Amino acid sequence: MSEHVLVERPQQYGGAVQVIRFNRPDKMNAITRAMYGTMVEALEDGDADDSVRVHVFLGAPGCFTAGNDMADFLSYAVHGRMGESEVGSFLHTLANVRKPMVAGVDGLAIGIGVTMHFHCDLTFTTARSEFRTPFVDLALLPEAGSSLLGPAVLGYQRAFAMLAAGIGFSGQEACDAGLIYKVVEESELESVTLAAAQGIASKPPQAMQIARDLIRGGARDQVIARIRKETELFSERLGSPEARAAFEAFLARSSKKAG
Repeated sequence: MSEHVLVERPQQYGGAVQVIRFNRPDKMNAITRAMYGTMVEALEDGDADDSVRVHVFLGAPGCFTAGNDMADFLSYAVHGRMGESEVGSFLHTLANVRKPMVAGVDGLAIGIGVTMHFHCDLTFTTARSEFRTPFVDLALLPEAGSSLLGPAVLGYQRAFAMLAAGIGFSGQEACDAGLIYKVVEESELESVTLAAAQGIASKPPQAMQIARDLIRGGARDQVIARIRKETELFSERLGSPEARAAFEAFLARSSKKAG
């Protein structure tokens, strides 16, 4: 478990809504291995509990998540393969979750903070949000099945812009592209997100699950296969000289800014 991810089932919703909230504001909610482990456990426990009807992801005002913790990235590059890590478990869990997932994004959403929304059923955001995936900038590759889901959701050119060229999308641009359901006011984001989750939770759960599976098109096996392929290639890239050079340059820039 990690104190940097808060998991709760608010009683005003009868425990039917499980909220998973990033809680590492001093590091812009960058996700550590322990945080991934907590989210995997929460999603699996919630899916197995009949009283839980919907999962909700939230961040903090002004920052959803800056993506993977860079120190962990370096650790993967030196010590092992990503597919065998908590990150790999989280990616597969996202694809296998049976209950609806809703998210509310305000501010910065980077890397997995973007690609996870290809698996969410409703994501709300604010106009000031920025969705960015600097995978290739770090000599890495798209993940979370986004190389398959991205073109299907966004169209090829928008998917290339986001996932390969690393071009940032505003909240409105992400909504126009189809990644996001609706743009709302900053002050209303959490209440609107939770109200939508409550609405989903109030519906007949078996009918909701069947409807969700039909809408998703039964492509779960294809998504999981793509995640495996992406993870294999991502792991190879993490250990490449090109990626090491990109990480070193990133850390040097970060140190210079901190100084």
